[in-house]
Amino acid sequence: MVLLRKALVVVAALGAGAGLGSALFALVTPGELQKQAMLKEMPEQDPRRRDEAARTQQLVMATLRESVATQENVAWRKNWMVSGGGRSA
Repeated sequence: MVLLRKALVVVAALGAGAGLGSALFALVTPGELQKQAMLKEMPEQDPRRRDEAARTQQLVMATLRESVATQENVAWRKNWMVSGGGRSA
């Protein structure tokens, strides 16, 4: 009988903890309108930021293409905007 009582107390405590955790999670989860507002404020939504990321990606890909085509170690280049012709000072 004591073992059954302890088991019921443990189950009740775990159930109460899970219920409290679920209730708190439901309280702090943003609603649909708040999610939409948060998405609008993300940096990836800014056209300037997207253009900058695309330009950076283009530079990286151009550098990779050039490094495949040459024996020069392009990683040591000081001026990344200059292509080819050995190391830039």
